[in-house]
Amino acid sequence: MPGAGSAGPRVTVEVLNASGTPGLARIGTRMLRHAGIDVLTYGNAPATMGTLDSTRIVVRRGTEEVGRRVRRALGLGRVVVQPDSARLLDASVLLGADFTPRLKFHP
Repeated sequence: MPGAGSAGPRVTVEVLNASGTPGLARIGTRMLRHAGIDVLTYGNAPATMGTLDSTRIVVRRGTEEVGRRVRRALGLGRVVVQPDSARLLDASVLLGADFTPRLKFHP
């Protein structure tokens, strides 16, 4: 049963762990997929980015509504629109240290 992020057209994202806490990208991926959002890739953010205190949802294609759907699914995150036609996805999710999920399903 799709959750909060599933209303509207298909959304594709990448999930990058920028928190410094191991395993969060996989958990974020499961949360987003459970909400009906397509996660194309997940992993760690580049080391050059450093660690982030707060989660960012960077819209690469489309409008801010794409980011708002992702934010509803995660329950947090600041939406930033930075178009990037070279990326073949709608948004990049950069999980920060504020991402401390309480899973309602088996991880």
